[in-house]
Order: sequence, then structure tokens, then C-alpha cells
Amino acid sequence: MPLPSRSFIATIEDMRVLAEKRVPRMFYDYADSGSWTESTYRANEADLQKIRFRQRVARNMENRNIATTMVGIPAAMPVALAPTGLTGMQHADGEILAAQAAEAFGVPFTLSTMSICSIEDVAAHTTKPFWFQLYVMRDRDFIERLIDRAKAANCSALMLTLDLQILGQRHKDLRNGLTAPPRLTLPNLLNLATKPAWCYQMLRTGRRTFRNIVGHAKGVGDLSSLSSWTAEQFDPRLSWDDVEWIKKRWGGKLILKGILDPEDARLAADTGADALIVSNHGGRQLDGAMSAISMLPRIVDAVDSKIEVWMDSGIRSGQDILRAVALGARGTLIGRAFLYGLGAGGREGVTKALQILANELDVTMALCGHRDIHDIDRDILVPGTYPTA
Repeated sequence: MPLPSRSFIATIEDMRVLAEKRVPRMFYDYADSGSWTESTYRANEADLQKIRFRQRVARNMENRNIATTMVGIPAAMPVALAPTGLTGMQHADGEILAAQAAEAFGVPFTLSTMSICSIEDVAAHTTKPFWFQLYVMRDRDFIERLIDRAKAANCSALMLTLDLQILGQRHKDLRNGLTAPPRLTLPNLLNLATKPAWCYQMLRTGRRTFRNIVGHAKGVGDLSSLSSWTAEQFDPRLSWDDVEWIKKRWGGKLILKGILDPEDARLAADTGADALIVSNHGGRQLDGAMSAISMLPRIVDAVDSKIEVWMDSGIRSGQDILRAVALGARGTLIGRAFLYGLGAGGREGVTKALQILANELDVTMALCGHRDIHDIDRDILVPGTYPTA
């Protein structure tokens, strides 16, 4: 689905509106929702918007640079594409298309364990290493095989998600009866009838279920067994000992995702991991938790440069990226922002989303009086409008 030629798309919100029109309801709702009352989901964005910039004038704004590195890996801006489940249901072959867009733009892409396209699918359609995200399951043999598959695919970093031992209650997913592919109930058929381009693209691919799992996990050969397997497999016993085991098994760059407390941040730094991500899973886990941006300065202070600190949850603009960097984030991850682009226009839509974010970041940095992303700190922010340690 290409972006419509007569549609003026200037913001991520424009992408969201178009994605809502093009993506079936259950998959759009999966991307654009939080848990319980969605209070934390909303706070992630609202708390970012409260932070104000200091406008500076009569400063040299030529030759600007927003490029950086994340765990030593070059990035065209301090952004990576976050791991998001069911990406291939926002658009056919979605993980492949998003990875290709990220590669061409020069930012890292992270493939989720719960992706539709497999590790091998993405590796076969890209030329540069991508990152792989891991959930800890009860089936440790399966986890070891996943790690080995990521190594074989030449993934350059492993991202371990720590905040999904138990699935948060997501009311929209429950009401929609979320499955991949969607069950052919009357409400789903009526909704799919309004999304002909999505249906056409989906019929042209064979990638319509969780290909990292089906055919790889013991006893999972079809959708019905997959459903029961996932309900049983997320491991509520996950501990820091497991992190150490995974770190040794992987042997490469390790990123810990889902840190929202300074004490946990110190424990994460003590593991020897390369980066941690301040995140509340986009407001999809503990409703009523603090927003990611409100905890960022405290976590930066707690780890005292022992580990790279990144942030996700709530980023919808290049200005949000700059806010996070100003408060100490070495990098950021975007989930919904690129999913809206993918749902709106496939690979072209993801590229457009990245272009929007890069332009907003560049222009805002310049208007704050700076030319290099590495010079950014909280001096660009208005005191009293941002959280502190």
C-alpha cells in the first residue's frame, strides 16, 4: 500500500490517521492502545509535552549533525526501531519492510520474538545486521535455539525484555479477540471488507502467523497449539540470574529493556549489559506506572555512566527525541511512530516517518542554538518544566 500521492503527510499524527483507515481494527487497536484505563499510555505522551525548550537566537546553525552511535553501532539519529509484536499484521511482510527502511535510513531495527516474519525471513531480505529481541520463556531449550538462530543470522545485538513476565490486561485486544491471522467471525469479516488493500497484500504473502515460534517450539505446528503455548510460556520466575545466563549464552552486545525504577537500573548496570532502556512497554503493562520520561533523569543519575541509558514509550516527534536526549538518554526507540507509517504506507511509510522525526529533531535542535546532538543537555530546556533526579 503506497502513501496516497494527494495526501499531505507532515507529522506522525498524520500517519496515525491514515493507518487507522487502512489497518483492520484488531491490529490497529493492538498498536494504538494501553492496558487497563490507559492512564500510563496517555501519560507517556502528556509528560513529554509538558517539557519546554529555550529558544536561542543569533547562533551559527550551519553544518548540523544528529548522527550518533548506540552501543557502538552507527545511527543516523539517536533512534532505533523498537521490537513490536505482530508487525507483519500492520502490513503484509511488515517486519521485512520496516527492517529494509531502517537499513536504508541508517538506524537500527529490532525484530521481536513475537514477530510475524521470522529471524531468517528478515535476514534473507536485508544486507546489514539487525537486532533481535528476546522474551524469556519456560522452555529454555527453545530460548537457546532462538539465541543460536539470532547468532546465525548475524544479529549485532540482543535485546532482552524484562517487563513482560505476566501480560498486562489490554481490554481492546480482549474485546477484539486478537489472533494472527484474524478469525473469520462476522464482525471481523465485515471489518476486513472495508480494508481491501490490506487484504490483497496479505493474500500475496505466506507470512501470517508467528514464524519465530511455529515449527520451532516443541509441539507448536499450527495456530491452535500456538495460542495455548504462548499463554503458558512467558516465565513469571524471570530473575537476574537468568539475565546472566542469557548474557553468557549470547556473548555479544546485550540491551535490557523495561527498566522503570532506579534500583532495578543499578541491578541492570551490575550485569555488565551494554545498555538499558527506560520503558513502561508503551503503557501496555502496569497501568498507573510512572511515565518513561518522568523516570529518565532518576535512572540516568542512578547508574552514573556505568551503562548507556536509552528511552522509549511516548515518543511521537523529533522534539520528543530531543527532550529525551536533553535529559540524559543516549538513544531512543520508536514503536508506534513507525507502526503508523507501516500501516499507512508499507516501507515507504516507515521511511516517511523516519524522515519526519529526523527533520523535527534537526530543526528543533537548531532553534535551541545547537549544531551537534552530542552537545545537547538539559540547558536547552526551561527550568521547572522537566523532571529531575
